[in-house]
Amino acid sequence: MRLDETAKGVYVIAPTPFHDDGRIDEASTDRMTDFFLEAGCEGMTILGVMGEAPKLDQAESLEISRRIIRRAGDAKIIVGVSAPGFAAMRALARGSMDAGAAGVMIAPPSTLRTDDQIVTYYAQAVQAIGADIPFVLQDYPLLFQVQMTPGVIRRIVQDNPSCVMLKHEDWPGLEKISTLRGYTAEGSMRPISILCGNGGLFLEFEMERGADGAMTGYAFPDMLVDLVRLSAAGQRDAAHDLFDAHLPLIRYEQQFGIGLAVRKYVLARRGIIGSAAQRAPGGKLGARAVAEVEYLLARLGRTDARARLG
Repeated sequence: MRLDETAKGVYVIAPTPFHDDGRIDEASTDRMTDFFLEAGCEGMTILGVMGEAPKLDQAESLEISRRIIRRAGDAKIIVGVSAPGFAAMRALARGSMDAGAAGVMIAPPSTLRTDDQIVTYYAQAVQAIGADIPFVLQDYPLLFQVQMTPGVIRRIVQDNPSCVMLKHEDWPGLEKISTLRGYTAEGSMRPISILCGNGGLFLEFEMERGADGAMTGYAFPDMLVDLVRLSAAGQRDAAHDLFDAHLPLIRYEQQFGIGLAVRKYVLARRGIIGSAAQRAPGGKLGARAVAEVEYLLARLGRTDARARLG
């Protein structure tokens, strides 16, 4: 069940559920895992940015990885292993793979500036965790402040056979997808899976440019599953109609600083997790923000019954 370049569909970015006092909520973790997979997600990506990974210690990270992997059965679980040093990265990567993970995801540190520095970093990361572990290259310049050109991504892919997927979160990034697919068509880059993030904000057009699906954490991942399915089937208008109905809530959830609070609030309202709590330091929605989210849910509920939460 290891990750490879044929991966398609939705690999939902999972938050880490906490109790109000900051303890990991194991019951919510199980319920969340069940919901995501029953909704049609091909897999899950855990311990990413929205999983509050930096707030977990090494033992907690490994334990929650093992719990979700056990619960998920045959579904593919990708574990975010980004760390300041390679020793911690290797420990979590090897431990997660031993537990049955499908692969790992590695983000670049924000100190990288030149193309050669980026390429060298990923070569060193592969050497540290082992070339036998499939990995996802995370390209998120808005957050990590590391600019990866299509040419740099091609160099990393060609130099490291264990790189099987790109998590594409550039903005604007549609031309980057087209360029990468062009490299593969001309034979200068081997095929890889491309899954897209950014809360699904550009997903309908990203699919049309050649993306294989989504790797993001919008509070309605079941909608993302439907959108990817419709796009893959060539039902363009139906895919755009569905996306347009959700766009106001997707946009609201994209706000830096409170995006995770919005997402967790809606997941809690849907009964998927028990609490919207984040582990400190973390944000919380004020009364006005809650009212705005409820307004958006009510409007969405006119066209999508999943948003009719009572």
